[in-house]
Amino acid sequence: MKFLIIRFSSIGDIVLTTPVIRCLKQQVKDATVHFLTKEAFYGLVKTNPNVDKVIVLNKSWEFMIHQLQVEEYDYIIDLHHNLRTWKVKHALGVKSFSFDKLNIQKWLLTAFKINKLPPIHIVDRYLETVKSFAVVNDGKGLDYFIPEKDRIKPEDLPMSHRFGYIALVIGAALDTKKLPVHKLKELCSQTNFPIILLGGKEDKLNGDEIASVNEIRVYNACGKFNLNESADLVRNARLVISHDTGLMHIAAAFKKKVISVWGNTVPQFGMDVYYGNDQVSNSKFEVAGLSCRPCSKIGYKECPKKHFKCMELQDIETIAVKAIEFTQ
Repeated sequence: MKFLIIRFSSIGDIVLTTPVIRCLKQQVKDATVHFLTKEAFYGLVKTNPNVDKVIVLNKSWEFMIHQLQVEEYDYIIDLHHNLRTWKVKHALGVKSFSFDKLNIQKWLLTAFKINKLPPIHIVDRYLETVKSFAVVNDGKGLDYFIPEKDRIKPEDLPMSHRFGYIALVIGAALDTKKLPVHKLKELCSQTNFPIILLGGKEDKLNGDEIASVNEIRVYNACGKFNLNESADLVRNARLVISHDTGLMHIAAAFKKKVISVWGNTVPQFGMDVYYGNDQVSNSKFEVAGLSCRPCSKIGYKECPKKHFKCMELQDIETIAVKAIEFTQ
């Protein structure tokens, strides 16, 4: 059987689809698995040995549809479920199974703080799309595959960080998911352990300011490494501290201890740290009792209420204590 899995974005969401890819490939006899995604995430999927072919959401819609039609798929597994995926399914005209995004339930929670969301992780909701093929969750958790060329060598890091470090992810897709710089500086000051700051090029200036608290103990790696290299830094970390980000899920794929810090989003959306059947120490930090939270299922560039209490009131001292505990 030939399957097309669709998930256009983003890093974390694609990593969360890996149990579906693996279980489908390994549990369905003679399964061929193709994956349709955006060009920006091609490299994230192409290293997965359970994916036979990656097809990119092309600038030419007609050319892309032609590519897909030539493949003659038996089934489509739609793990994105939006207008564009509907157009793909309509054009191909084969039987499809679509992920339920639970948008009404998410709207009720963000707009009225009425929680009707099922207590089920998004991984298990993704896996619901392939249950007709007798595919079951194998409990192995998430996958992330780093090519050899992107493995970090010891000499790529300062001497002070070659014998153990905390990976602190300072970036996020939107600002309301991120601790403010002054809170991150406070965290680095109170955590007496080597720290590597991770983020994109857009986070470099913030990283420089955060690292200024102790430029020997805190190494700003933002913008210096590509995604796979950053993932390898996560893989080798003693502990990962992260906002609700793709690197948080990559850390879970490597079964790392994780401290997750939640701002405007909440774990109840179903995208908490996921280890499958493995028991791994992790801790979540949220500011309880805020009537405005969650304010969005994704996030904003700035706090709609202007006070940003969901991050400004985070207990940095307790996070630092937990971090030291997890590095022992």
